[in-house]
Amino acid sequence: MRYDCGMGILYLLLPYLIQGTAIVHCIKTGRNWLWIWVLIWPGIGLIAALAYVGIEILPDLFRSRTAQRTARGFKRAVDPFADLRRYENEARLAGNVAARQRYADELARHGRYEEAIEQYQQALTGLYLHDPNLMLGLARAQFGSAAAAAARGTLEELFRQNPDFRSPEGSLLYARTLADEGSVAKALEQYRALAHSYPGAEAAVRYAQLLDTQGQRDEARKVARELLEQARIAPGHYRRAQRAWLDAAERLAG
Repeated sequence: MRYDCGMGILYLLLPYLIQGTAIVHCIKTGRNWLWIWVLIWPGIGLIAALAYVGIEILPDLFRSRTAQRTARGFKRAVDPFADLRRYENEARLAGNVAARQRYADELARHGRYEEAIEQYQQALTGLYLHDPNLMLGLARAQFGSAAAAAARGTLEELFRQNPDFRSPEGSLLYARTLADEGSVAKALEQYRALAHSYPGAEAAVRYAQLLDTQGQRDEARKVARELLEQARIAPGHYRRAQRAWLDAAERLAG
């Protein structure tokens, strides 16, 4: 009986709760104040609140990055090759650099590195001969295809032709090519420079891992512990995004 009574009260209050929430949202977000007059108008409060949600709130939600990422993730789960087909068609029909770059990026994302390399090389012509983003994409695809030496050469040419270009990803990739080629001292130097400046945990963890493989266990443990200490005071979204690398750091910290 009490449950039925409580639910009845809730149903009676629900329209007012929705109406009040809409008014608060309108004030906090600086929406048109005409909405407030509509929302408090006798007899149409609930209808006005639902209209407010549909017109002012839902479009923002669908435009948000989180909603867009969710939509893209769902789309890729249902049809993982949809973007690849679309970008392939665009590259074939338009044939311009931007279309080729999108297609090459998507090919690399699917692990089709040799095809991605071909697309990047076709785009690297004329005014775009030394385009840093295309060169970085090419180096990424070359490294993915196990051609570390070619990737290193592309990156060195990128840095030479674009001295003002700054890319944490490019610097990290360069360190990885050095390590893969066996230039351990140079790789350690590159990783050391990145360990505290890279926007994420990957560089520090790779640095600690390489130290560990070289028998420098104490130094590797020190780098891993410093990273974990910094992560403890970092925002929660950072720790969630870097979870896999922080777990690797935990293992190294011992």
